[in-house]
Amino acid sequence: MPVSPPVLAFAGIGLMGLPMSRRLLAAGYPLRLWNRSPEKLQDLLAQGAQAAAAPAQLCAEAEIVMLCLADTAAVREVVFGPGGIVEGARPGQLLVDFSSLEPAATRAMAAELEQRTGMRWVDAPVSGGTIGAEAGSLAIMAGGRVEDIERIRPILAHLGQRLTRMGEVGAGQVTKVCNQMIVACNALVIAEVVALAEQAGVDARLLAQALAGGFADSRPLQILAPQMADSQFEPIKWHVRTLLKDLDTANKLSREQGSATPMSGLAAQLMRLHGSQGHLGHDPATLVQLYRETDA
Repeated sequence: MPVSPPVLAFAGIGLMGLPMSRRLLAAGYPLRLWNRSPEKLQDLLAQGAQAAAAPAQLCAEAEIVMLCLADTAAVREVVFGPGGIVEGARPGQLLVDFSSLEPAATRAMAAELEQRTGMRWVDAPVSGGTIGAEAGSLAIMAGGRVEDIERIRPILAHLGQRLTRMGEVGAGQVTKVCNQMIVACNALVIAEVVALAEQAGVDARLLAQALAGGFADSRPLQILAPQMADSQFEPIKWHVRTLLKDLDTANKLSREQGSATPMSGLAAQLMRLHGSQGHLGHDPATLVQLYRETDA
């Protein structure tokens, strides 16, 4: 007889959580959902998902509870706050966190959750943006026990092109910090390049195709350079505040490890300056405005 797919739960139906949840539903998994703003669940409920009134209720039937939340504080509240996952968790269940968090906080929360309930934790942050989430082509970097990651591998195959175990709990978050350092610094340099090309009389809309396949090429270049050149800042695919949060995490981690990260330190300052000009909730394509305004 065919084996029924495991019941899944998902908390955090935002820019990334929404397309990821859609893919899980399309793959045939029964899905329980919770979101701080319940109105964002309507499309998924119409497709067959069920809503939970509180995070703790996600654990009632689900074998695996997934999170995709804004930051460390949001994850801590959903897991350990009133009505949180800790109130419904039990041994044998897995918490899979796609959020980008501080590695030390992840390790501490994972240890507390397992000690109090027996529920184990896998940190599995993702890279690829909303485009990757919609296409199921995310890169997933995971930290946790080998058997736990192998247990979720068939499920995460519907979300990503690759799942790599990086080590024990927290290792996925360290890897995501490294990823975001590269992405954020790259985005800032691309903004500089577009603004410089414009000021020098070159059609910046041609940069991405001109550099395609060369050493300067990258997915951020192909996505951001055309948007910056055309001042196309909507629809918002990710947020300046997310990159700033991750850069702050990177610099905190570097201090804890005694490692030098001067480029990421400068990137955080520039990202914070851009955010202070009203862009925290905007797409990083708006970073070009930082240089256009400075040089005006």
